[in-house]
Amino acid sequence: MSKGFLDKAYQARDAAGTRKLYDDWAASYDAEVAENGYATPGRCADALAAHLGDPARPVLDFGCGTGLSGLALRSRGMTVIDGVDLSADMLRQAEAKGIYRTLRQIEAGVPLPHDRGDYAAISAIGVIGAGAAPITIFDGLMDGLGAGGLLVFSFNDHALEEPENEAKVQDYLDRGAARLLFKEHGDHLPGIGLGSNVYVIAKT
Repeated sequence: MSKGFLDKAYQARDAAGTRKLYDDWAASYDAEVAENGYATPGRCADALAAHLGDPARPVLDFGCGTGLSGLALRSRGMTVIDGVDLSADMLRQAEAKGIYRTLRQIEAGVPLPHDRGDYAAISAIGVIGAGAAPITIFDGLMDGLGAGGLLVFSFNDHALEEPENEAKVQDYLDRGAARLLFKEHGDHLPGIGLGSNVYVIAKT
């Protein structure tokens, strides 16, 4: 299978480098990941739909990219979806899909632009790991949820090789700040032999 930008995607870089990579990748991103069987958005959307209850409750798609994650959420019945991302070019691709209520560009390390509890769920699909957002973003995502709010997220196999990623999640579970509702390993990008864990946790 062709890799194109995929061979660069998992290399460590700073926020500016990440923004540039995804700006450059925006026009060809959907085709390249589709060619490699990008499965994680659908798996995350299935997992969230099983626990969300009312699909009209608002969802924030963090790191929404070109909107493939939003398409997956919409296809599972979720109707009120807002998206945020670092990359303006990715956001233009997402806007063209016509599935988001709002889209906003954000800056790395800046608190999320909403009040705690505004969203019933936050998704971070294919977002955390080498070459993307650092695990430190996890605290900000959890802080943006009210009690009972859901976080659906994934760690691909590269992210799972970094112990601090799952350790951060386990810390929330161990101290009772969250409950694990779902965890499953499966396909991420099978075209390049990459899997991922999908998780749903509830803030307590």
